[in-house]
Amino acid sequence: MRVLLLRLFGAGLMAVGTLGAVPVAAQQPPSPRSWVEVKCDNYRSAWNFTLARRSRKGLGEEFLARHAAFIASGCTAPADVCPRSPEELDLANVMVILAMNAGTASTFLPFACKK
Repeated sequence: MRVLLLRLFGAGLMAVGTLGAVPVAAQQPPSPRSWVEVKCDNYRSAWNFTLARRSRKGLGEEFLARHAAFIASGCTAPADVCPRSPEELDLANVMVILAMNAGTASTFLPFACKK
């Protein structure tokens, strides 16, 4: 039994050694992400986390659709998500606090009312 385990262990080491033999030049480093991409990923996570824990009661379709478009743009679309109901304003305020705590400037956020 001991010999069998040693053989299996040795074969496993050989397999691992073979997998690790990829030349260093062939390994590509991950492409660096821009600060906008990092901020957007953090913001998207915070949005999903917050929506999962709150009721959608009082959140209008336009508010949710414009916000979804902002995230889909990589968080680069102009700010045009206007919170109109008390629930939308409360959610926008929560997102501002979460974004600011994550080191994101307030100008990054999608909330603005043109009228």
